[in-house]
Amino acid sequence: MATAKNLFTFLLSFASFLFFLILGCSAEKEIASESLTESTHFHTVPLTSLFPTTTHCHQPHTTHASKGLRRGASSLKVVHKHGGCSTTLPKGKAANTPTLTDILKQDESRVNSIHARVNSARIDNLNAVSGVRKKKIPDSKAAVPAKSGTTLGTGNYIVTVGLGTPKNTLTLVFDTGSDLTWTQCRPCVKSCYSQQESIFDPKLSTTYSNITCSAAACSGLTSATGNNPGCSSSTCVYGIQYGDSSFSVGFFAKDRLSLTATDAVDNFLFGCGQNNQGLFGNTAGLLGLGRDALSLVSQTAAKYGKYFSYCLPTKRGANGHLTFGKGAAAPGSLKFTPFATDQGASFYFIDVQAIAVGGKQLSISPVVFKSSGTIIDSGTVITRLPPAAYSALRSAFRQGMSKYPQAPGLSILDTCYDLSKYTTVSVPKISFVLNGGVTMDLPLVGILLGNGASQVCLAFAGNGDASDVGIFGNIQQQTFEVVYDVAGGKLGIGAGGCS
Repeated sequence: MATAKNLFTFLLSFASFLFFLILGCSAEKEIASESLTESTHFHTVPLTSLFPTTTHCHQPHTTHASKGLRRGASSLKVVHKHGGCSTTLPKGKAANTPTLTDILKQDESRVNSIHARVNSARIDNLNAVSGVRKKKIPDSKAAVPAKSGTTLGTGNYIVTVGLGTPKNTLTLVFDTGSDLTWTQCRPCVKSCYSQQESIFDPKLSTTYSNITCSAAACSGLTSATGNNPGCSSSTCVYGIQYGDSSFSVGFFAKDRLSLTATDAVDNFLFGCGQNNQGLFGNTAGLLGLGRDALSLVSQTAAKYGKYFSYCLPTKRGANGHLTFGKGAAAPGSLKFTPFATDQGASFYFIDVQAIAVGGKQLSISPVVFKSSGTIIDSGTVITRLPPAAYSALRSAFRQGMSKYPQAPGLSILDTCYDLSKYTTVSVPKISFVLNGGVTMDLPLVGILLGNGASQVCLAFAGNGDASDVGIFGNIQQQTFEVVYDVAGGKLGIGAGGCS
């Protein structure tokens, strides 16, 4: 009897042991699952990785061009204008680059200009549909830069091209939100700012010629610049102003544009600036990649099929590229989303359908994105969202960052953190879902923007009005392969484009 009782006690104890063992294993699995979820939906990195130095340039072993372009394609190296790989920064003078506050202020000017231009185009479309006649705009003679509502600020990424015969090497900002390409020209009748290379001299080029006032191309300046062209001694005169009040005025001309050592575009139409002022750094001007007939994309349609791609590197990256034509093999992750219906401007519209933070899709009505529309733009720095979308994003992000102390806002950035006492940080991942099932999982460089460890901010901002167009900016595009198949009406997105 005692033996039976002892056996029963042993079995009861063993059962209890098994129960707690199973319970413990289950708990460990739950903890492991939670840990896995956190690692899946958060970027956990050393704090130092948020502040890559801009005084050193990371030189890759291979470049995009060396990977083997398809026949007929042409590729240029892209670097950040204010980064360590920039050719326009005086050596040893990185401290003279604009502050983050300066850059954000200029960015806000650009965004205001884009909103005004898109709104104006939408009104024109409504008037055309309803039969309302548009008032004739008085001829500005291009003596005064473009009026309010037709201006754009300049971008942050640069390429080097050649102009003329023999060619003059020039470093230009490239911009998908602008159409006219222009550069400073001698004799700089009124004003030229300081630039890295020698200023282009038309008299030294055997292939240069001015465009006459009566030429059809001259009248095309109205849509490309927002200004009616002027006329000086039968030579067509252009004028264009940007959102930060920078401007260029000069002769409309054509010459040979050399994209690479072996690839050139003859009779390329561009602005030869005689009065240029503003915040262009030491660049020589601007390369316009918009949709207008005078953009580089349209002028080279027969050669490259209105197809181009780029990868925007980080400030210290040197492996960015701008490629015309169907270039090197695209990343395996490349997927296409259709361009949204053209809304009357030269911008590239896309359909944003959802946003996820920390692996959870935000509760945002599709009407929010549909009402405003969204463009993708290489020249705008910070992505702008409709107020309701930004509010949802900010709320979810703050919740995911609740263990970190908040810091004062910085200019247009209102969600900032003091991370100075941390060596490692965990940041919620952010993803954008575009029409066609295309998902962009943003790398950390597309989520946070640091002004020092004590002020690290969410790199997004909200628009002032629900009807203002959303803008997918270049901070969020960094390191992606972005393909513009303009003729095919679609945009390609792939991770690892700068590798």
